[in-house]
Amino acid sequence: MMGSTFRNVARHMAVPVRAISSLSSNPKIKVVKNPKSHFTHYLSYLEKEPPDERLAIGTTSELPPTPQSFTENKDFVKILNEVITEYGHQDEDLVNQARAFASPGGFNLGSGGAFFSQKRPNRGGSRKQGAGGGAGGDGAGGASAQGGAGGGGRGGYVHLSDRRNPPDFGRIAWPEDILGSVEVDSNGTIIGKVQPSGTYRILTNEGM
Repeated sequence: MMGSTFRNVARHMAVPVRAISSLSSNPKIKVVKNPKSHFTHYLSYLEKEPPDERLAIGTTSELPPTPQSFTENKDFVKILNEVITEYGHQDEDLVNQARAFASPGGFNLGSGGAFFSQKRPNRGGSRKQGAGGGAGGDGAGGASAQGGAGGGGRGGYVHLSDRRNPPDFGRIAWPEDILGSVEVDSNGTIIGKVQPSGTYRILTNEGM
């Protein structure tokens, strides 16, 4: 009798299993079950259940998430761009990039350290590397397509990019990895604030 009573009490006192885990590729990102659907999960930086839909990075129908299964949260993207605009110019990588851009050796570099004379191979028939006026392009496009005016004391643009897929030395990151761009003067000083690229993708084949 006592054993049966104990088992019943223990059953009711059992700690509920949390529906939160972490991405194996990025432990900072939490995977939270969608209480409204058994087929999707929320991805979030917040360890909260139920998830805050407005602050979630997005949803995925597969784990691990893929570019095809992931749907970004437009509210999160808006917040991300606001943070980039407000604080992006203070990023240490960007500041160092700006200083290097204006160095004596910078005359061979385009925006973000891309050599004018070098071209990156296309990763697909439908994908094109963004190029602005300073990188051999026509100057059209969003912030990620704005090439530098030169470097080596001439100023131009540098890019704030995601570290998930760092470009080779002297190359511009792919548009999908560029968070935004900002102008640099001839002394390597950042002018104004970062302009969101409009081409950044939260999840790519390189990860999140």
